[in-house]
Amino acid sequence: MKSETKNKNHEPTTVNKEPLIGAHESISGGIYKAFERGESVGCKTLQVFTKNNNQWHGKPLTDEDVANYKIAQSKSNISPVVAHDSYLINLCAVDETILKKSREAFVDELQRCELLGIPYLNFHPGSHIGKGEEDGIKLIIESLNLAHEQTKGFEVLSVLETTAGQGTAIGYRFEHLRKIIDGVAQPERMAVCIDTCHIFAAGYDISTENGYEQTIKEFDDVIGLKRLVAFHVNDSKKPFGSRVDRHEHIGKGAIGLIGFRFLMQDSRLIHIPKILETPKSEDLEEDRMNLSVLNKLATCA
Repeated sequence: MKSETKNKNHEPTTVNKEPLIGAHESISGGIYKAFERGESVGCKTLQVFTKNNNQWHGKPLTDEDVANYKIAQSKSNISPVVAHDSYLINLCAVDETILKKSREAFVDELQRCELLGIPYLNFHPGSHIGKGEEDGIKLIIESLNLAHEQTKGFEVLSVLETTAGQGTAIGYRFEHLRKIIDGVAQPERMAVCIDTCHIFAAGYDISTENGYEQTIKEFDDVIGLKRLVAFHVNDSKKPFGSRVDRHEHIGKGAIGLIGFRFLMQDSRLIHIPKILETPKSEDLEEDRMNLSVLNKLATCA
C-alpha cells in the first residue's frame, strides 16, 4: 500500500492503514541512495541529511543530484521524506561567529530541501550556552525570522524537535516550542517533531498508559496536534527525567515495549511519520529488527 502523501498545505491527502514507519538512512554515494537503503529494510518513510552533517558548508546540489533524487523518489513508495539539519547549527549561539555560520547554514538547508522537494526540515532549537532560556528563545526566533525572510515562498516547513534538555539545550518543555512558534513572523512555516527518547528523558513519562495519554494531551493543549509532522522513535538508554540524550533500540531501554505500543496503536497519530534514529551497523540489520518490532506493536493486543 502506498504511503501517505502531502498536498501543498502539508495536509494528509490519504490515510495510510499500514504503520508509517522508517529510519534515518545514509546518503553515502548520493542522496538518492537513501531510498534504496530505506527500501531494503522496509521503510515506509525516511529521514536523511542533505549534506555532510559535520560540515558547515556542503557541496552544492547539482542538477544531476536533484534529478537523481527525484527519479529515485518517483520509483519509490517511501513518503514523506524528512531532512535533518547539521548538528553544528545552533540558532541561539552566544558566539557571534558561530551564530552567523549557523544562520547561513540553516538557510542553505532550507534551500536544499526546497530544491529536492523535501517538505520538512527537522532541527534542534539550540543551546543558550549560559545566556538563559528566555534570551535563547528570543535569539532562535530572530534566527528563524531572518531565515524565512531569505526564503520567501518556500514550501518546506521548519520543524522544531523536542530535546532532552541536556546541557543548556532549549526545547525540553513543550512551552519552549510554543513560545518560538508564537514569536516568529510566519508561524505557518513552523511544525514540530517529537523525539520519544528526548521527551522521556526530559520528564514526560510515555512508558505508562496514563503517562502517555497525559503527554499527548499536554502536547495538544500547549502546541496542538496539527503542528505535529513527525516522531523520532527511539528508546532511552538513560532513566526517566535524566535529561540525558542517549538512544536505544526499541524495547531495550527505559521506555520499553509498552510505551511504544501506545504510540503505534494511537489512531490519532497513524498518519504521522515515525522514524528510527537508533544505532546501526553497515548491513542495517538493526533497522530491520526495530522496524519489525514496531510493526508487531502496531497490531498486538
